[in-house]
Amino acid sequence: MKKSIFLVLFTMACFVSQAQEIKWMSMKDALTAQKKNKKPIFIDVYTVWCGPCKMLDKNTFSDAKVIEVINKKYNAVKFNAEGNDEFQFGGTLYKNPDYNDARKNSRNGTHQFTSFLKVPGYPTMAVIDSEGKITKGIVGYNTPEQLLPQL
Repeated sequence: MKKSIFLVLFTMACFVSQAQEIKWMSMKDALTAQKKNKKPIFIDVYTVWCGPCKMLDKNTFSDAKVIEVINKKYNAVKFNAEGNDEFQFGGTLYKNPDYNDARKNSRNGTHQFTSFLKVPGYPTMAVIDSEGKITKGIVGYNTPEQLLPQL
């Protein structure tokens, strides 16, 4: 009997602990999704070495209200500003010609799309409408309370 109760409680705890998350996708996938659902694209521009970027993930992008708003209103992209993704946007192929795989866990070359977004520092968040126009730029770490009014 005790084992049955423990099993039920353990199973319930597993379901409760599965927190809702932002449905992040690649830029390529977001552009495909945008053609169907016409939602703007919300981009979290980060780097692997950026401390405030990690704080944004831990404190802001884990907040239930932020998750709800971003998932409902946007196609969400987590974009590594020094990564090696390649994709077409607005008729241009964006890539990172200076990417060095040996440096993938530290500072690396800057991706061309980072320049297109005019990123002044990390983290930066940007919104691109269905016409391909950047409609918003949010620079720096934001708490959930600071970010929600901007979404």
